[in-house]
Amino acid sequence: PMLYTRLNDTGGAFEGQRDLITFAAGLDGGGAVAADPGGRVYVVWHAKGATAGETGRAVFVARSTDDGKTFAREVQANTQPTGACACCGLNARAGRGGNLYIAYRAATENIHRDSILLFSNDHAASFQATKIHSWELNACPMSSYAFAETPEGALVAWETDKQVFYAALDAQEAGTPTPVAAPGRGKRKHPVVARNAQGETLFAWTEGMGFRRGGSLAWQHYDKQGNPTETRGQADGVPVWGSIAVDVDADGVFTIIY
Repeated sequence: PMLYTRLNDTGGAFEGQRDLITFAAGLDGGGAVAADPGGRVYVVWHAKGATAGETGRAVFVARSTDDGKTFAREVQANTQPTGACACCGLNARAGRGGNLYIAYRAATENIHRDSILLFSNDHAASFQATKIHSWELNACPMSSYAFAETPEGALVAWETDKQVFYAALDAQEAGTPTPVAAPGRGKRKHPVVARNAQGETLFAWTEGMGFRRGGSLAWQHYDKQGNPTETRGQADGVPVWGSIAVDVDADGVFTIIY
């Protein structure tokens, strides 16, 4: 099931959980929830499609227009038959002005594990698909994606072949973003990104993690021109199946949580 709940209108407790899947079953690598200031809530997941296996998987969106009280029947977001990497997570971000961004990993012919961006500027009524990075791999890398909102649109972060990247996305059109790679090399996974009001960016990721194996955390700060600064670092202790997150407060201070 794709279980969903929301804080009640009084703010005193969460409502009872409910399964939003009406027909798109076969949830595997997880899903995402995104909300915008206009009361729209989107729950996104990838599941079994018209044909069997990863090559037949598709991305689905259940949409609410009343702050998540009720949801319409889920609809398929990707019109191209890309498949979806079963154990890889996807992510979504709802921006101002009706934008919705979804990032997921394809599984075309079981070897094209490309990162795909789905972009909607009409509240998920339609989507444009853009391949943001190619990766030839006959296996599931168990990867994840991250988004952060910016005044110009959003930032997206992803993994390709043991390296992590982030890129800026436009608020008006999908386009093909320009990737920024983390400095150095290693076995990088699970990137996260944030930008403060001063235009500075913090990019963070894990090192050495894998199936049933923990690792460490690393980060790099970028100035408002996008240049890497001397503010970078590393910390041990990301546990098995652990994840990381980065937050920015009103004063522009970044905090990494793991």
